[in-house]
Amino acid sequence: MLEKVDLSKKTSKEEYKKSIEVLKLKIGALQREAKDLKIPISIVFEGWDGAGKGTLINRLILPLDPRGFNVYLTHTVQTEEELMRPFLWRYWNKTPARGRISIFDRSWYRRVLDEKIDKKLNQDKLKEAYFEINNFERQLSDDGNIIIKFFIHINKKEQGKRLADMENDKAMSWRITKKDWKHHKQYKKYLGAYQAMIEHTDTDYAPWTVVEGHNRRFAEIKIFNTVIETLDRQIEKVKKSQQEKKLGATGSNRIKTFNTSALDKVDLSKSLTREEYQKKVGPLQEKIREIEYKMYKKRIPMVMVFEGWDGAGKGGNIKRLTQELDPRGYEVHPVAAPNDIERAHHYLWRFWRDIPKAGHISIFDRSWYGRVMVERIEGFCKEHEWKRAFKEINEFEEQLVNFGTVLIKFWIHIDREEQLRRFKERQTLTHKQWKITDEDWRNRKKWGDYKVAVDELLFRTSTSYAPWTIVEANSKYYARIKTLQTVINTMEERL
Repeated sequence: MLEKVDLSKKTSKEEYKKSIEVLKLKIGALQREAKDLKIPISIVFEGWDGAGKGTLINRLILPLDPRGFNVYLTHTVQTEEELMRPFLWRYWNKTPARGRISIFDRSWYRRVLDEKIDKKLNQDKLKEAYFEINNFERQLSDDGNIIIKFFIHINKKEQGKRLADMENDKAMSWRITKKDWKHHKQYKKYLGAYQAMIEHTDTDYAPWTVVEGHNRRFAEIKIFNTVIETLDRQIEKVKKSQQEKKLGATGSNRIKTFNTSALDKVDLSKSLTREEYQKKVGPLQEKIREIEYKMYKKRIPMVMVFEGWDGAGKGGNIKRLTQELDPRGYEVHPVAAPNDIERAHHYLWRFWRDIPKAGHISIFDRSWYGRVMVERIEGFCKEHEWKRAFKEINEFEEQLVNFGTVLIKFWIHIDREEQLRRFKERQTLTHKQWKITDEDWRNRKKWGDYKVAVDELLFRTSTSYAPWTIVEANSKYYARIKTLQTVINTMEERL
């Protein structure tokens, strides 16, 4: 495909001068409109060493308001912090907020290029990387993100000439390294890798645009036109959608009965006496402390998710779990309603930021499952958004596990009568009154709706790589011991 690209295309100085000022005014206006409509934009520049990516990026941003964009340079060598997390972690952190633009000088495609050439990825890992990249871009696109991807193409002869010219220029010579010349000698290998990259990731939601890069004026005009055409289409699409919303064409979040119920089959009569609990809890906590150290030494990351009914005892379970752990090795993330900054991003953005580095533990008191529970039931997201979230959550968790993360998900389960007893107890005991809120009572009235949502999430997101563990919690003592034992068993199995 790339071998057949006509690299002789040119734009004359006269044509360039005639067109470029008009295009600059147009792209500046579109940036302002996208900001007003809160449309996030990601622009990716990939291509050959010496192809002029930096110059073209500079030309593109000149007419833009500098307060509305960020440019990110992706270094081929990952930092220690990046190596200790899934490879998409550093890019999720750089995805644009609504109304902003993120421009990537090289990007998440480094993994399927440099690592492929250096033979760090076997075929299975390469296939996995393409799968994760396509999922990443689709999730952003589904959330309204415009993704524009440019591949700046030059032939081997032109690349060699440009590298030599820069090496001989005192002001530019520092940019040319032995690695650049090594890549030049590997031109044919990289050509195959680039072609495979485009073939595997050229999608309707994030298509590639190959830019003929021998003539800078031609390349610049093509980039401007592509960005303008793409923004024009998306802005019209958003306007049309907003107009339909004003006319009342909205989806429904009505809760329907879900045919399969895992919760109905749970035996909540399981219990332990206080004496039995006190005999077991200490040794289990010491065991977890020992395994935590082994996990740290082997650089195995761990994520634990605690979901459950209000009053079910999530906090108590987490407290007993962490009681003997080294506080330097874990972090508990209490998840509340998203703030303004978090709402300006894809809903998974804030959870990607808290993924633990290798050897550490992240414990989530509530989690990304709020999307398919409280946000669904309270109407904080649209029907199509929470429906697609099941797939997005499974993909997110699969990426964590593919990286080597141990992922444990707990649903802490009590019945409605036990919840009422605990709510009343909290109201009467001074030291527990802070635990009960008006929101707890409001949620209790929607028990039936929440039960349907929970049954569906258990069914749709209990996977072979990230199964749910339902913890019978009418007996707090039994629940705490089961939680501790489940964590130990999972960690030991991994070790």
